[in-house]
Amino acid sequence: MDTKEQIARDLLKIQAVFFRPDEPFTWASGIHSPVYCDNRLTLTDVAVRNDVEKAIAATVQAVYPRAELLMGTSTAGIAHAAIAGHLLGMPMGYVRSGAKDHGRRNQIEGRLLPGQKVVVVEDLISTGGSCIEVVNVLREAGAEVLGIVSIFTYGMQAGLARLAAAQVQNVSLTDFDTVARVAAQEGYIRPADVARLLAFRDNPDDESWIRAEK
Repeated sequence: MDTKEQIARDLLKIQAVFFRPDEPFTWASGIHSPVYCDNRLTLTDVAVRNDVEKAIAATVQAVYPRAELLMGTSTAGIAHAAIAGHLLGMPMGYVRSGAKDHGRRNQIEGRLLPGQKVVVVEDLISTGGSCIEVVNVLREAGAEVLGIVSIFTYGMQAGLARLAAAQVQNVSLTDFDTVARVAAQEGYIRPADVARLLAFRDNPDDESWIRAEK
């Protein structure tokens, strides 16, 4: 079993990714979504956590062999960066969503040296906006950002376009397409629902998938 499929099975098993195409969730933006994602649940399941952290570490070694430092996104990426950094024997830090209003007023926590080669660790990517902000903060501080490792990505066109425009490589342990396929295979959803899910992925603003034949 390859990594994408293994992580997909893990996320479905603990309902870190949960599909509900007939009763959509509502995002803060108002968009109706057939999927709910909370990868923080991976931290409370020991077996799944081991799979995820070993996969993050292996991805860093394989894709970013020059990496010198892991930087987690705040807050969901912090624990994953710490555990994967421990497995790799590599230092880690994290980037706040904004600078502190007291003390040293840091936005980057941990020691970052100019020119240091950094990999960002993120739990999930949808539109890509938040992780690109982290990359920009690190670049402005003098880091050479090699890329991102994320647990799950939706693969939405807006997110892919933003990452490309920012010249940021992202490698995800698994993705929306794989999780949807495995969900159908394992009986979490009906096989007919896969096309509806992918229609949502292709254009979240078009809600015709909600009324599609079930």
